[in-house]
Amino acid sequence: MDEIKVLLVDDEQGFLEAMGKRLARRGLSVRLAPGGREALEMLQRELSDVVILDQKMPQMDGLTTLSQIREKFPAVKVIMLTGHATVDSAVSGIALGAFDYLVKPCDLDTLLAQIYSSLGRRPD
Repeated sequence: MDEIKVLLVDDEQGFLEAMGKRLARRGLSVRLAPGGREALEMLQRELSDVVILDQKMPQMDGLTTLSQIREKFPAVKVIMLTGHATVDSAVSGIALGAFDYLVKPCDLDTLLAQIYSSLGRRPD
């Protein structure tokens, strides 16, 4: 089975690096982006299968980034992951096409299950 390519987008550098390492140890190919603009540029160069996207970021927030991803890269699955969840933002995220909306701190197994589920796959 092909390796799953994940783009992790978060403005918290410590979280980005730690979660990136944890996902890589589970066999995923992980790239890191510190913000929405960087994520869009990275997707332009090389598509990912799944984007794990923080909601609250400076410059370009998660919902704006999600909207751009859906418009420019419709095949890419997006999972919103945030420490600032509200019912309204979750509803907006799903309405804009997010596969799911998870709250930090998120259990790694839950996140992995959603990554595989978004692609219609099961963990190996």
